[in-house]
Amino acid sequence: MTYARALIKLSGEALMGQQPYGIDPAIVQSIAEDISKVVSTGTQIAIVVGGGNIFRGLKGSAAGMDRATADYVGMLATVMNAITLQDGLERAGVPTRVQSAIEMQQIAEPYIRRRAIRHLEKGRVVVFGGGCGNPFFTTDTTSALRAAEINAEVVFKATKVDGVYDRDPKLFPDAIKYENLTFQEVLSKEIRVMDSTAIALCKDNKIPIVVFDIFQPGNISKAVAGASIGSRISN
Repeated sequence: MTYARALIKLSGEALMGQQPYGIDPAIVQSIAEDISKVVSTGTQIAIVVGGGNIFRGLKGSAAGMDRATADYVGMLATVMNAITLQDGLERAGVPTRVQSAIEMQQIAEPYIRRRAIRHLEKGRVVVFGGGCGNPFFTTDTTSALRAAEINAEVVFKATKVDGVYDRDPKLFPDAIKYENLTFQEVLSKEIRVMDSTAIALCKDNKIPIVVFDIFQPGNISKAVAGASIGSRISN
């Protein structure tokens, strides 16, 4: 495999499949089995999971909620997804630990950087829930932050789209897909692949980002092997 240690940013929406909200157990199991194949090759995998399938802080804020309160509710949603993903991974035979930035002793370990790295070295998957523990920061930013903290070699953004486009391919059939981009191009063109804080963090720490379609079976293995799929953002 091209990468020895990778971080996967998994959106909450990816877990709901074709449902309007919630979690599709079949999708969770499919993702878990793909990750199991990657772990069996020796690649160390960490995951940051979003919570948009249950609650999105920005949407709650737009509806009149206090922004900080809405973001905390969103963080709790990510922990629900993290625990569900842990169950799927362990049923696929992958030892998994959930670490939460918000302490929940009965269901998850607190986030401790050195402990997370030790789990990875022992072949366990670590799922990071609770965002970064602070409101006003997205799980995209958390992904970049955790990737830098654990010395990940790449951030994989597993999403519903097969790469980065100049505009929404669902609305515009003639949308152009980018195979390769620089961090500076993403920032200057304001391409909405991840928020600007996450892009800047990856840029400063020289961590490439690969965006690909999570619903294509085997795509995680292909991405970790360095295959040319999706879109790659780097220096």
